[in-house]
Amino acid sequence: MKYRYLVSLMAAALPLAGMAQNVIYPIDRATMPEGGKFDFKVEFDQVITQDSAQILINGKNYQEVLGGKTEFVADEEGKAVSALWVRDASLKQAGDYKVDVTLNGQKTEVTWQVYATPQVRKAKNVILFIGDGLSVAHRTGARVLSKGIAEGKAKGKLAIDSLPYMGFIGTSSTDSIATDSANTMSAYMTGHKSAVNALGVYAGRSEDNFNHPKQETLGELLKRRTKMSVGIVSDAELQDATPAAVVAHTRRRAEKAAITEMFYQLKPEVMLGGGAAYFLPQTTPGSKRKDEKNFIDLFKADGYRLVTNAQELKEAGKDSGKLLGLFNTGNMDTVLDRRFLNNGVTKKFPDQPDQPDLTEMTKTALDVLSQNQDGFFLMVESALIDKASHPLDWERAMASTIMLDQSVAIAKEFAEKHPDTLIIVTGDHTHGISIIGTVDDNKPGDSMREKVGVYQHAGWPDYKDENGDGYPDKWDVDKRLAVFFASFPDYYETFRPKMDKQFVPAVKNENNQYVANQAYKDIPGAVLREGNLPKDNDTGVHSVDDMIVQAIGPGAEEIRGYMENSDLFKVIVDALAVK
Repeated sequence: MKYRYLVSLMAAALPLAGMAQNVIYPIDRATMPEGGKFDFKVEFDQVITQDSAQILINGKNYQEVLGGKTEFVADEEGKAVSALWVRDASLKQAGDYKVDVTLNGQKTEVTWQVYATPQVRKAKNVILFIGDGLSVAHRTGARVLSKGIAEGKAKGKLAIDSLPYMGFIGTSSTDSIATDSANTMSAYMTGHKSAVNALGVYAGRSEDNFNHPKQETLGELLKRRTKMSVGIVSDAELQDATPAAVVAHTRRRAEKAAITEMFYQLKPEVMLGGGAAYFLPQTTPGSKRKDEKNFIDLFKADGYRLVTNAQELKEAGKDSGKLLGLFNTGNMDTVLDRRFLNNGVTKKFPDQPDQPDLTEMTKTALDVLSQNQDGFFLMVESALIDKASHPLDWERAMASTIMLDQSVAIAKEFAEKHPDTLIIVTGDHTHGISIIGTVDDNKPGDSMREKVGVYQHAGWPDYKDENGDGYPDKWDVDKRLAVFFASFPDYYETFRPKMDKQFVPAVKNENNQYVANQAYKDIPGAVLREGNLPKDNDTGVHSVDDMIVQAIGPGAEEIRGYMENSDLFKVIVDALAVK
C-alpha cells in the first residue's frame, strides 16, 4: 500500500518537474543605469496569442513602462513556442522593478534594479586594463622575474602593486559556474551577466546568433550619450572576445567577420591589435572573410590612419586623429617570442615582423585619445597571458604579465599629468596556476622531480635583469621557478621552458581523443602526467577562482570587497556620470 502511494505521488510530480518555464530577459536581479538600452524578451513555453498573457512591470502594462515597439512572434523560428520582444527598451527612472508574466494561471517573476548615475563627473578618462586569464601566480611570478627577491622580500614592486583600492570579482556565467572571456568581459562592458561564448546579449533560445536579447555595451553608451572617445588595444585579434565585448552583440564569439562590421558601425577612435584577416576581402591572401568587403579601405575612407608595424605606429603620434593598427593576420606574437627569442612564430601582416609592444600601443593610444577635451575610455588587454596559460606555457604567460604591468606604469605616468583619470586593472577570469618552489638542474638525481625544491629546499631562483628592462636576461636559467597548473590533459612535463615555440601539451590520436604530445617524450627527465580533464580537452581550462581588481584615481574608492563582474560597469559609468 505504501509503495503504491509513493508511485502515485511520483507520477503526480513528474509533469511539474518536466514542465517548461516562461523566461524573462533581462534576467532576475539584473542591474542597469536609468536610460540604458536593452532588449526586453519573454520566451513562452507554448504557442499563445498575444493577449492571452498578462505582462506587468510594477503593476503597470509593460508597454507603458518600457515604451518602444512591441514585436510578437507566434511561432518562434517555426517551433511550437511564442515570444514577445521590446527592442531598444529603457527605463527612465531609477528604482526597483518587478516584472510579472502571467499565463494560464502560471506566474513568472523577475526583479531589476535601475540606478541613477551621479550628477557630478568624477573622472574625465577611464583606462581599463585586462590581463586575460590573470591569476595571483601570474602576478607573483612577474614580480619575482622582473624585480627579484631575496631574504624573503621582493626587491621591487610592480606598477600594479601600488594601486590602493582592491577587491575580489566573481566571474561565473548565467549558464555555468565556469566561464570564458566572452561573457566575463561582456559583464564588464554591459553591466549584465550572460552565458559562456556570448557577447553583449542574453543567451536566449534562438538558433540565430544575432537574434538574442541585446545589452547596450559601454562603447555604444558612450557614443550615444557623450562626446568621449573610445580606444581598444589588444595583442590578440581585435575580434577576439575581450576587445570585441566593447562593441559586439552575438551569441557566439566566433562570429569574427560580423564583429568586424560591428567595429565599423561603432567606429572607436583607436583600434590597435591583430585580426587583419577579418578586415580583408576574401580574394586577398590571408583573408578569413567570406565576402568582398574591404574594411581597411572603409576605415581609411572614414578618416582612419592605418599602421601595420611598430615603426609606423611610432610615427603616428598625437595628430593621427582616428587610428587603426593591424599588426598581424591573427593574434600577435608573445613578448617572449618577439623580443627575446626572435622566433617570428606566427604569420605577419603584411609580411612584417616589426610588431609593436603592448607598451607602445598603450602610449600611442593615450597620445591620440587625450586630444579629446571631453575625455576617453580606453581598454587595454594583455591577451596572451591566457593564450599561453591554456597550453601550460607559464614563461610566456608571465612575460606577458610583465608587459601588462609596464603598460600600467605608462598609464600611471599619464594619470600623474592628468589626475582626472581612473585606472582599473583586473582580468576576465583566472587560471589554476601556482608557484610551489624552484627547479634546480644542479641538484643530484636522475629524475627531474628530484630537482624540484619546496619549502626550505626551494631557495631562490637565478634570474637576473642586468640590462634593467624589467625582464630576465635569460629565461632558461639553471635554477628557475617551479610552476604547475591545476587542470591539464595528458602531457609530458619537462620542467623546462620551451625556447623554440609555445608548448603544445596534447594532440589528437586516431580515436579523436587528446593524448600526450610525443614530441616531448624524449626530453631528458620528461615525466608523463595523466590528465585530470576529459579526453576532448587539449589544454588547461579556466578556473572559477575570484579575480583580483585594483584601481587608482577618481571613482576608484568604489572598488572594494566582493563584487560581481557586472558591478564594474556601474563603477565606470558612475565615475563618468554618464547621463
